[in-house]
Amino acid sequence: MGTATARNSSTATAWRNWAGNVTATPTRVVTPASVGELQETVRRAAEDGLRVKAVGTGHSFTAAAATDGVLVRPQALTGIRSIDRAAGTVTVAAGTALKDLNRTLAAEGLSLTNMGDIMEQTVSGATSTGTHGTGRDSASIAAQIRALELVTADGSVLTCSEKENPEVFAAARVGIGALGIVTAITFAVEPLFFLTAREEPMGFDRVTAEFEEHFAENEHFEFYWFPHTGNCNTKRNNRSQGPAAPPGPVSGWIEDELLSNGLFQAVNSLGRAVPATIPSIARVASRALSARTYTDIPYKVFTSPRRVRFVEMEYALPREAVVGALRELRATVDRSRLRISFPVEVRTAPADDITLSTASGRDTAYIAVHMYKGTPYQAYFTAAEHIFTSHGGRPHWGKVHTRDAEYFSRVYPRFGEFTALRDRLDPDRVFGNDYLRRVLGA
Repeated sequence: MGTATARNSSTATAWRNWAGNVTATPTRVVTPASVGELQETVRRAAEDGLRVKAVGTGHSFTAAAATDGVLVRPQALTGIRSIDRAAGTVTVAAGTALKDLNRTLAAEGLSLTNMGDIMEQTVSGATSTGTHGTGRDSASIAAQIRALELVTADGSVLTCSEKENPEVFAAARVGIGALGIVTAITFAVEPLFFLTAREEPMGFDRVTAEFEEHFAENEHFEFYWFPHTGNCNTKRNNRSQGPAAPPGPVSGWIEDELLSNGLFQAVNSLGRAVPATIPSIARVASRALSARTYTDIPYKVFTSPRRVRFVEMEYALPREAVVGALRELRATVDRSRLRISFPVEVRTAPADDITLSTASGRDTAYIAVHMYKGTPYQAYFTAAEHIFTSHGGRPHWGKVHTRDAEYFSRVYPRFGEFTALRDRLDPDRVFGNDYLRRVLGA
């Protein structure tokens, strides 16, 4: 197999995701340096009766990338392939980290329209699981894809777009690794612009009563509610003429490093050791944040460092259901013995046309619940999931949930369209694993 053989790991090495809640021991690990090597890796695995999964940086909380077969690391498949300024697109290799893409685009005077709140993931890992930020008019990262290339189960390369293999394009933008291994993605980009961010503490009752108003008035609106309190922190990002006016070095360090990472790490460790302290900590922490306004280029406003490790569940709800669901969640926490040290995050996305996107066919709002790494999360997540599913919620493909194919067939009108395509592209389930068997069926 040439170079690919030389890059095989000869001994089984345990793989662990970022949060540490998923582990796997693949038979072999391969880091192909070219699409050709990846094609040969897939063909050889099929001949050996082994399943193949590609893994990015492990930021998914589910076992979407876990395998006991061949684990493909795409980190050698990186870099910008081409920039087409006339078309407003950039084509990038699948193993490229979002942070590298964002910085390269900024240096070229370009930007994605919207992005999530971290940028450690590979572009293929982020899009395949439906990673999103918040937006009134602009949608997930996958919704910004204009074309993609993937290696299918027989080792061939398939390119797709709205004009070429459109049925694959409709599904593969959020493919959960079920249709093939993505090798390149073409994103829509636009000239670099400025965003002005306004962060402001606000009471729970006010922000929920005014939610639709905040949503309508802002291009990007999100808020965090601190359980055990009536306190929230809101963030409104809107385009502006600039110039850049980032947070000062001291205030930026206090908000982004001390409060969001260093002190947050310490108080979560205390809360894990002594859960009874959590409500008091939450009240202090939720009041520590102050209003601030700053302006910068998009990735410096949308994304933040996240070094405190956690486990997360997130559900996409019809937007009109989100306030009611959040109020139910608050009531559930208040009457329980649960102790929740992480804030609850609420974001939005417009409807899109991707088969298994969490925003497929409906205007959407997201509620994300988190627990500090090493803290028992099952009781909290089970209670939250019961609320979310009662509203027809769709879980994020890369975050903790307990749903299965039967459930998804009810909440995704085009679910059968996706599974039929999978049957055609991967009838022998070369790219299968236990997670896909649960969420897509056998």
